[in-house]
Amino acid sequence: MIPPHASRPRPARHAMSVVLALSALTTAGRCAEVAARDTAPRFDPTWESLQRYRCPDWFRDAKFGIYTHWGIYAVPQFSNEWYSRNMYQPAHKAHAHHVERFGPVDKFGYKDFIPRFTADKFNADDWAELFRRAGARFAGPVAEHADGFAMWDSALTKWDAKDMGPKRDVVGELAQAIRRRGLKFATSLHHSWLWGWYATPDQTADIHDPRYADFYGRDLPTTAFKMNPEPPPDAAFCERWLAKTKELIDRYSPDLLYFDTKLHIIPEQFRLEMVSHYYNHAAARRQPVVLTYKKEDLQAGSAVLDVERGRMATIQPSPWMTDTSVARNSWGYVAELDYYTADRLVHDLVDIVSKNGCLLLNVAPRPDGTIPEEQRQRLLAIGRWLEVNGEAIYGTRPWRIFGEGPTKIEEGSFGDLKLKDFTAEDIRFTIKGDALFAIALGWPAKAQRGETRQMANERLPASDGLTRSATGTLSIRSLGRSALPERITGVQLLGQRGDLKFTQTDEALTIDLPPTPPGDYAYGFKISRSQER
Repeated sequence: MIPPHASRPRPARHAMSVVLALSALTTAGRCAEVAARDTAPRFDPTWESLQRYRCPDWFRDAKFGIYTHWGIYAVPQFSNEWYSRNMYQPAHKAHAHHVERFGPVDKFGYKDFIPRFTADKFNADDWAELFRRAGARFAGPVAEHADGFAMWDSALTKWDAKDMGPKRDVVGELAQAIRRRGLKFATSLHHSWLWGWYATPDQTADIHDPRYADFYGRDLPTTAFKMNPEPPPDAAFCERWLAKTKELIDRYSPDLLYFDTKLHIIPEQFRLEMVSHYYNHAAARRQPVVLTYKKEDLQAGSAVLDVERGRMATIQPSPWMTDTSVARNSWGYVAELDYYTADRLVHDLVDIVSKNGCLLLNVAPRPDGTIPEEQRQRLLAIGRWLEVNGEAIYGTRPWRIFGEGPTKIEEGSFGDLKLKDFTAEDIRFTIKGDALFAIALGWPAKAQRGETRQMANERLPASDGLTRSATGTLSIRSLGRSALPERITGVQLLGQRGDLKFTQTDEALTIDLPPTPPGDYAYGFKISRSQER
């Protein structure tokens, strides 16, 4: 952001080659797939034009991605990634913590954390290899958070990771390392939040100093931080928002570009120009891309809907995405992270995929660039699970129903914070070709008295090394003869050779289970069917 008296930034340079027109497109999807023919730019800055896209197959097949919240906000290691704003709010606990540990905000402001953001142990190849081993098919960093500090080598500002702090082009290094491993490159922008982000009633704070206006932005009243800000963003702010977005697109050509919420405060003409620029840039490169948005920030059909820390309750006709984190209490690194368990993360992935969604999972590196062991363990646990059960995840599509079981989903953003853990009675379905997959979110076991019961999901770290041993059966009501028009002809347990014994009655398909499950967290069954009854 720049103060109103400053000159407006020059538009980001971008080379526009002759854009190839798209082959026949349908309106069924919700994101851009770019193909090619010789004509002028295909995508106009209108909703009608932008709603002609379908989601690229790579995204529909990928199912799982990883991104990182990493920036200056990792340095204080307190509260959450909103520290940069909250330290200036006198009533917030982050303010009291900041004054006690670092000093008053007129003497030590957020800008003064930048020299401490050293990233001296950051290794892009180490991160990319970890993401690959975790089973992610797309990955990348937050390019700019609400604090306004760009994590790439920007020509539009000196307040970036190449010129200050790490003195490295973090986005560029990760883009190369991730693509070298065959993954799609994803990155995110949150910079619409910068309007009013630092607004504070404390008139002594350094954010009021015009020397730092290029970083903190225009000196605004606290009402500018509202979801419908007063005053709204001015032209200079919106032009810089657009210029930074175009620069990121033109320089790194992300396969997936994620936008945080509050995009709606940017006037429509700027949003339309941003989307059309991204799609046209991709079309010139014959690059199928994905753009995500939240809530009603873009019009339905122009991009992929993303649900923050939440999900859909049922199968959606168009691909969608959930973004969530390995920890409940912060997206960025803090000293005390409240981690989700590995089985909860696997269950989330399975549930989301069964409803035509993809999961984007956040990790929170330390300010030195290392990813904490607790996070690495969880990622590697997901990767081990996918090595066994990936056939039921990658490249699949939703079945007639997403599943069965007692756990109820509260649809929408932040519903996951209220979600109870799944049980072994929760089953989710996917299909690939002729194969039907049923994934049980727990391992059923034989009770002591001989009747069948369901074991509670165990809360175990990814590296527990324990083996469950129990003989029992799994009953799936949705696959009984009264519910399924086809006859079941075979059942296999992923990760184990041979067929399992089963019976199909009017009420349910009942599968005889081996004494030892092939892994942890959730269990995939490959089911063959015949049209003959």
